[in-house]
Amino acid sequence: MLNKYARAFFTRVLTPFAALLIRIGVSPDAVTLVGTGGVVAGALVFYPRGEFFWGTVVITLFVFSDLVDGNMARQLGRSSRWGAFLDSTLDRVADSAIFGGLALWYAGRGDSLLLCAMAIFCLASGQVVSYTKARGEAIGLPVAVNGLVERAERLVITLVACGLSGLHAFGVPGVQILLPIALWLVGIGSAVTLGQRVVTVRRESAEADAALAQGGNGA
Repeated sequence: MLNKYARAFFTRVLTPFAALLIRIGVSPDAVTLVGTGGVVAGALVFYPRGEFFWGTVVITLFVFSDLVDGNMARQLGRSSRWGAFLDSTLDRVADSAIFGGLALWYAGRGDSLLLCAMAIFCLASGQVVSYTKARGEAIGLPVAVNGLVERAERLVITLVACGLSGLHAFGVPGVQILLPIALWLVGIGSAVTLGQRVVTVRRESAEADAALAQGGNGA
């Protein structure tokens, strides 16, 4: 859901910046690589030390590259299979770094094996949710379902909770509880979304097989 509305809004906002990058000779692939590197650095440098506010600031600055590179490609008229592949692949790298950084925190100074396990579950379930759609489309199915918690929702919920939890270091009381709540929400939501996609693929594959069999019988 957020993918539809948030992307449209930020695409309009970031179009002038994308045009500026094109004028100075920056390529969309370079933006993708730099953006992913910034997210990974922000997540793995700050989050394992419990510096959630500044880590989230850094990640947020770089995460918008996911919108800028696509905008640049469209302006250049150079949208390609390679660009889509690179962007999708590096999205998985960035997501892994974010939840991996949180898992490292809870495995260390955060001192909670349960939340460490939940962060790892969020990481793994997010990857599988993405895989189910990609695999379904690869075998010729539309996978026509809007999942409860897709990538945009996972990122927004997690990053907002991390940023607010980080305010505890500045003396704001009680906010540190937001991150555990967010991890549980993302984990449960991802599991529900995975179920939605599996059910959808099963239904669509059965319909496709039935249509194929009917066509064969008709011939």
